[in-house]
Amino acid sequence: MITGAQVRAAKALIGWSGNNLAEKAGVGLSTIRRIEGCDGVLEAASIKTLQAIQKALELGGVEFLGAPEDGPGVRLKTQK
Repeated sequence: MITGAQVRAAKALIGWSGNNLAEKAGVGLSTIRRIEGCDGVLEAASIKTLQAIQKALELGGVEFLGAPEDGPGVRLKTQK
C-alpha cells in the first residue's frame, strides 16, 4: 500500500498537481488531499482508491519503493 508521503513525493517528481492526479486516477481532489495529509497509509481510504492513485502515478513514470512500515519511497522509473 502507498503512503501519503509517497503520493506527495511522486507528484513532485513528475510535476503533477493534485488536479492532474485526481483526473488521471479517477478520484476526487478532496480524496487526494486527504491521502496526502497522512504520512502513513490513510485507513479510511479504500484499497481500490489507493490502487488507482498508485497506477496513475506509475503510468506517469514513478516507481514505488519499500513498504509503509519499512522505508517507503519513490523514484523515477529508469528509461530502458
